[in-house]
Amino acid sequence: MKLDTRAMRHLAPDDWRVLAAVEQGSKNHELVPVTLIERIARLKGGASGVHRCISNLAKVGLIAKMKEAKYDGYRLTYGGLDYLALHTHAQKKAVYSVGSRVGVGKESDIMIVADDKGDQLILKIHRLGRISFRTVKTNRDYLKNKPSASWMYLSRLAAIKEFAFMTALRDEGFPVPEPIAQSRHTIVMSLVDAPPLRQISSVPDPAALYAELIALLLRFAKHGLIHGDYNEFNILIREDVVEGETDSEGKEKVTLTPIVIDFPQMISMEHANAEMYFDRDVNCIKLFFERRFHFVSTTPGPFYKDAKKTLGKDGAKRLDAALEASGFTKKMAKDLEAAIRAQEAEKEQNPSAYESEEAEDDEAEDDEEDEDDENDSNDSDDDEDAQGKKPIGNHIPVVIEVPMEKLSISNET
Repeated sequence: MKLDTRAMRHLAPDDWRVLAAVEQGSKNHELVPVTLIERIARLKGGASGVHRCISNLAKVGLIAKMKEAKYDGYRLTYGGLDYLALHTHAQKKAVYSVGSRVGVGKESDIMIVADDKGDQLILKIHRLGRISFRTVKTNRDYLKNKPSASWMYLSRLAAIKEFAFMTALRDEGFPVPEPIAQSRHTIVMSLVDAPPLRQISSVPDPAALYAELIALLLRFAKHGLIHGDYNEFNILIREDVVEGETDSEGKEKVTLTPIVIDFPQMISMEHANAEMYFDRDVNCIKLFFERRFHFVSTTPGPFYKDAKKTLGKDGAKRLDAALEASGFTKKMAKDLEAAIRAQEAEKEQNPSAYESEEAEDDEAEDDEEDEDDENDSNDSDDDEDAQGKKPIGNHIPVVIEVPMEKLSISNET
């Protein structure tokens, strides 16, 4: 389910209208009738023009027919949703060109993109259900009695929620990427020049970094939030050079700044299971520092009951209320949370499915890199990842120089 943009430059304005019509019809139809697509698209060429566009879109996998359907109709594919999101970003000049995929999450793809000024950014594509619909198609209890719900709907909710929280956190001065734009199931954000904590083998002062991460977790709590997945995968460590200062060896002094990412699972301190998620976040940091850096804090906790007493203190704004204010309703939150929790349970029951998916994605990515002669920039990154970790001490840029000629997105409507 990789982003393939090769056909994008060849789509005509009528193709985009028909693709958008299929998306609109999908709100009330699992399979959108061709007659409805014609009514929504309203092409000057009439039915024949719509059928020609349908043929073009189906040929490149942006829409698809369902087997044994009772009527002539089409459904939107994830590829079609990707294209519509990119088209919107292009029209708003948030994305001009697309490079290679640089990361694969449990339920997302991370792409390098560039805006119309050539500045590199990150495009995050939410893909809830990436594993579920491939391995355990019957394990969808949380979608029963919700015929309008789908993985695409849930992926949209994840993007809407993450963008809202990222914006609120950024406004309050939290160390998070800068949110730039959101469309459907995608988010465009600033590129953070930093490796994830999981790739770091050593730090000059583990106790200081540990204390900073715990303080950040407690700061979230003070503003009414629990990250819900606060671990070495979702914490980037940026090295900032302190101008005019040197260390004991005469080298430039470097400070480590944690940057937190990934917010779809973030919950309120008032959540029914808040204590469990808070304790899990704390334990994830404790266990990682003990395993990787052989550091064990002599201070017990922090504990949920103590953190909750700080809620809203010293004028801290309650950010757990900001999400609902952004238009993310309680029903949306309930649907998304149920999906995320179900996928967590599924991963525990079927860890091999997730491992095989990551292996397949890595292999496919390697094949594409060979095809496009992009080995130079990606091989060094792959070598680091194969080793698993690297030391912190000197600033090591991790910006990946990716050729951007793969796609120049048309701004035609």
